[in-house]
Amino acid sequence: MLSFQPFPSLDNADDDGLLAMGGDLSVNTLVSAYAQGVFPWFNEGQPILWWSPDPRLVLYPTHVKVSRSLKKSMSNKFTVTCNQAFEQVIQGCALRGQSPEHAHNSKEATWITQAMHEAYIELHKQHYAHSVEVWQDQQLVGGLYGVCLDKVFFGESMFSRKADASKTALVYLCQHLTNHNFELIDCQVASDHLFSLGAVEISRDDFVKSLNNIDINQEKSDFSANFPTSVKQLNKL
Repeated sequence: MLSFQPFPSLDNADDDGLLAMGGDLSVNTLVSAYAQGVFPWFNEGQPILWWSPDPRLVLYPTHVKVSRSLKKSMSNKFTVTCNQAFEQVIQGCALRGQSPEHAHNSKEATWITQAMHEAYIELHKQHYAHSVEVWQDQQLVGGLYGVCLDKVFFGESMFSRKADASKTALVYLCQHLTNHNFELIDCQVASDHLFSLGAVEISRDDFVKSLNNIDINQEKSDFSANFPTSVKQLNKL
C-alpha cells in the first residue's frame, strides 16, 4: 500500500509552474505527485524539479480532432497495441527529446534520464504507467506513455518515426478512454502540436478539481483490456 506524500501548496509555484525541487522518483512519490497535479521535469545534471503550471493543457478524449489525412493514415499504415513495448516507447521518447529538431522546445528537449527511465518502468510494473505502440511492418514507429489514476490519464511523452504515428497513438488512446468514461488527458504544458489535435488550456484550479476522486491505493483494473485494435472500432470520436 502506498503512503500519500503531500507536496507544498500549488499556490507556491512560481510563474513558470515550478513548485519544488529534490526528493526522489519512487512509486510512492510519483503517484502522490500526479494525484496532486504535480509532475517531474528536469534535465540531466539538475535536481529533480516538480511542476504544476497554470494554466494546464488538457485534452478531453471525446474532443480529439482527426483530420481527413490522419484518418487515411490510420486506415492504411499502422497496427496499434497497448502495453506491449513500454520500455521501447520510453526509449523512443528519450531519443526524440535529444534530436536537433526539438532543441527549440524546452519540454521536448528534456532528456529522459536513466533515473526517470527506471522510475517509469517501475510504475509500469506496478500497473500505474501504460503505453500505446504504433507499428508498421512489425517495426515500432511511434507511441506514447503516461500514468493512469482513476479517470485521468497523465500523458508524459510521445514520439514518431513515421508521419502521423504519434497522432494515431493518441487517437486510439482517446477512443479507449472514451469507452471507459475517462474525464481527461493531462497534456501538461502548451504545445502547438497538441492544440492542433484538440487540446485546450484550463486553469490549474479547474484541473485539480478533476483529481478530487483519486485514491492512490484504488484497486487497478487491466488498463489494456478491450483496447481498440482497428479503425473500425474508432466509432465514438
